Amino acid sequence: MPAALRVFFLFALGYFVSYVYRGVNLGFAPYLTHELGMSAADLGLLTSLYFLGFAGAQLPVGILLDRFGSRRVTAVLILVAATGSVVFGMATSKSGLMLGRLLIGIGLAACLGAAFKALAQWFDFKRLPLLNGLTMAIGGLGGVAMGSPLLWLLSLTDWRSICFGLAGFSALVALGIWFGVPKSREVAHEADFKSQLLGSWHVLKSPVFWKVAAFSSMTQGVFYAMQSLWMAPYLRDVSGLAPAQVGSVISVLGVAMMAGSVGFGFLARSLERHGISVRLFSGFGMLLFMLIQGLIMAQVAVPLWLLWAAYGLVGGCGILSYAVLVEHFPIQLIGRVNTSLTLLIFVLIFLCQLAVGSVLSLWPATDGHYPAVAHLVAWGILLGLQVMTAVWYFFPKRKVISLAVYG
Repeated sequence: MPAALRVFFLFALGYFVSYVYRGVNLGFAPYLTHELGMSAADLGLLTSLYFLGFAGAQLPVGILLDRFGSRRVTAVLILVAATGSVVFGMATSKSGLMLGRLLIGIGLAACLGAAFKALAQWFDFKRLPLLNGLTMAIGGLGGVAMGSPLLWLLSLTDWRSICFGLAGFSALVALGIWFGVPKSREVAHEADFKSQLLGSWHVLKSPVFWKVAAFSSMTQGVFYAMQSLWMAPYLRDVSGLAPAQVGSVISVLGVAMMAGSVGFGFLARSLERHGISVRLFSGFGMLLFMLIQGLIMAQVAVPLWLLWAAYGLVGGCGILSYAVLVEHFPIQLIGRVNTSLTLLIFVLIFLCQLAVGSVLSLWPATDGHYPAVAHLVAWGILLGLQVMTAVWYFFPKRKVISLAVYG
């Protein structure tokens, strides 16, 4: 297999593992609620600990990626995630589950940033929107697997056995990355730790970074908070779907997200040749995503699967921001740029997921079900926050001074 193709496939597989872990509690939730008596707030906290661990590790991971390269950092950390999966599967208390979930998030913290960094080193930057989209699409297969396939597995075995199986699969992926990714283009910067921290600080204080990242991270925070946990209760409580129907809609969304990741990445660069920038294209895609959320909440007379397919199709438009930012920062900082944006996205996923659970818990539950108004209030708050960041994104920007280079 050509080296560049091998790099793409192995890092995309790593992101697939990350995506599976991200959404596995969609299927586990009823069992966790039954066995451990978890409330919506408990479940929201437990599931969001993945995102908290993921986010908390981003800045050190960015430094490690720029210092040691994507191959070594990703392979070692995925083994941490495998350990977390074992801890989660063996847990008999909420604290054990939370520890396992946190370790999983930390262990998978490098998967997305490492993939984008490796692709930036092996391919021309004009191909990155398409390649990043393809990576997201392969990861999106994990979202498809969290629908009907996961329900099928749970009919054959229990959630603990699935956790152990995921741990074994994760270990195999880690070995594949360690031994299968070529070393020839791995860039290791020897700058001291203080200089590397200054580089991370330079990214985080950049007006360019925040103007691009705020809208993107808010829309992605809402998208993944819903996809990884709360869309199933929403479909059950607001739309009145049975469990099998919920699983089908989740899988449809996953397939649509894969198509959108590839299609919009290709379309973005095609339109750029006609004068429409990737930044502008991404922004209008995120506006369309907000509109679709409003249509879902309004329960318009459109087939439900079609609305959620549209939600998945445009939900990943914000990911184009990674390619936008690559053009504004030097290659020495790309690892830290990617992980800084990922940090912001996953902090917001954590907060959105936790917030929805907290809002739902303000209403009394009946056999684990919450009234429709509770879901609509929670999602309405998230939509309002997206509107605020959209205004900033499209507000005329000031001239930005060129960036200095840090280790």
